[in-house]
Amino acid sequence: MRMKSRESKISLLHRTSWAILLSIMMGLVTGCGFFRVKSEEDATSSNSPAVASVDDIYLRKSDLNFVTREATTASDSTDLANRYVQSWVKKHLMIKEASQKVSVSKAELDKKLLDYKYALIVYEYEKAYIEKNLNKAVTEEEIKAYYEENIHNFTLKEIIVRANFIKMDKSLSQNEQADQLLTQTSESAKQELRELAIKSAANYYLEDSTWVKFDEIITNTPLAENQNKVQLLTRGKSLIKVEDDQYKYYFKVLEYKLQDQVPPVEFVRDEISKIIVNKRKVNLAERLQNEVYSRAKGNNEFKIYE
Repeated sequence: MRMKSRESKISLLHRTSWAILLSIMMGLVTGCGFFRVKSEEDATSSNSPAVASVDDIYLRKSDLNFVTREATTASDSTDLANRYVQSWVKKHLMIKEASQKVSVSKAELDKKLLDYKYALIVYEYEKAYIEKNLNKAVTEEEIKAYYEENIHNFTLKEIIVRANFIKMDKSLSQNEQADQLLTQTSESAKQELRELAIKSAANYYLEDSTWVKFDEIITNTPLAENQNKVQLLTRGKSLIKVEDDQYKYYFKVLEYKLQDQVPPVEFVRDEISKIIVNKRKVNLAERLQNEVYSRAKGNNEFKIYE
C-alpha cells in the first residue's frame, strides 16, 4: 500500500538525518588526527581487550555491551556483535581513506563539531519535550476524519481480501462438512466451522472481519502459482476449492479489493494512527521552538540587527 504523507516523509528524513549525523560525529571524534586516539600501549594496558583495530584506533569488548544488551539469546548476541564489529571496521577504513583524500582545516572541523554538538543537545531536548507532552491516543473519529480527507492518497499495491480459509487432509471425512459449513452464514454455522477447523484442519484462517493481503492467505497452496488472481476473484465464485496430492484447500472470499483501488479504512487504520501521532510530534517541536522564541523575546535575550 502506498501512502502519500508529508508527515511520514518528514519523520523518515528526520530519523535518517540523525543517523547520518551520529555516524559522522563518532567517526570524526575517533578517526581524525586533530583528536587524541588511544595508542597501542593504551590497548594492551586496558582492562577491556581489543576486538578490532584500524591502525592505532581500537574497538574494545566493553564497547559492545550496548549493542548486545537487548539480545535474547547467546546466538543473537554474537550475531549482533559480529555485525557491529564489521560496521565499525568499515566506517573507520572509510574515515582513514577520506582523511587521505580530503583536506579539512582544524578550524573548519572544530566549527562543524561544535555545530553537531549543539544540534545533538537541541535534539535531545526536543525529544524529551515531545515524549513528555505527546498524546499517543488516537480516536476512531480522528482516524475516519483523516481517511476521508486524504482518501485519494491511499492506493493499494496488492490485492486484499476478507476471507475464510481451511486446509484439510483429503482422506478426512470432515471435508464434506467443511464444504457445507463454508457456504452458510449463520452464527451457529460459523461456530461449528471453527470447532471443525480446530479439531481437524491442517491449517486455517477464520478472521473474516479482518482485511489481509491475498498473497498471505494463499501462500503454500496451489493458488500461489495462479498467474491471474484478478480473474480468480472476479469470476463470481465466493467459494474457491483447489487440491494437491495430499490436501484440499477451501477459500471463502467475502470481499476483495484489487490493486490501485482505495483500501477500506480498517486496512489502513494502524498507518493512519502512526501518521496522526507523527504529525503531533512535528507540531510539538514547532510549539517548543515558538515558546522558547517568545520567552526570549519577552526577556530581551536577543537582538536582530538590520
